[in-house]
Amino acid sequence: MKKTILSAMLLILVNATGTAQGMPVYDNTNFISLAKQLLESGKHTTQLLKTVDFLQKQKERIEQVSNVIQQLNAVHEVIQNNQQLFNMVQGDLQEILNSPYIKPDEVNRVTESFTQIIENSTSSVNYINQILSNGNLKMTDAERAEVLKEHELKSQEMVAEVQAKTRRYREIISFRRMQDIINNRETNY
Repeated sequence: MKKTILSAMLLILVNATGTAQGMPVYDNTNFISLAKQLLESGKHTTQLLKTVDFLQKQKERIEQVSNVIQQLNAVHEVIQNNQQLFNMVQGDLQEILNSPYIKPDEVNRVTESFTQIIENSTSSVNYINQILSNGNLKMTDAERAEVLKEHELKSQEMVAEVQAKTRRYREIISFRRMQDIINNRETNY
């Protein structure tokens, strides 16, 4: 019996100490290092947010520069097309008007058709000048680039129109030259 009582007492003691095992033990150094890590993480996050903000600003600046470059390219194309247009009209018109196969009543029509194209080209350049000066028309870069592209296409169309008219007048001159040769040939019958 003594053995059973002793065993029962031992069991009660083991149970009493067994519940004490479930109590958590806290180490203050782990909490301090965790707090330090959280502070460092917060600093890194703040630095990353600043970096992201900086990169976004740089992206916007790059897009602005890209838009300006596109606008400059469009203006350059318009200027080249207009220069080509003026050179073509100057040389071709003089050649066409000096031809003996162009009748005097046709000289005014030929001159007016080329003059109208040159006037359209000049007004287009003046409008582009107004668009590019920020004081006259307030537009976004996208709107300005779109308008410049439209004028670039118009200038290309004007160059094509001058080329077509020049080709047509040269064909007329060639046809009349052939007619003259045929009508004034010597017959050897």
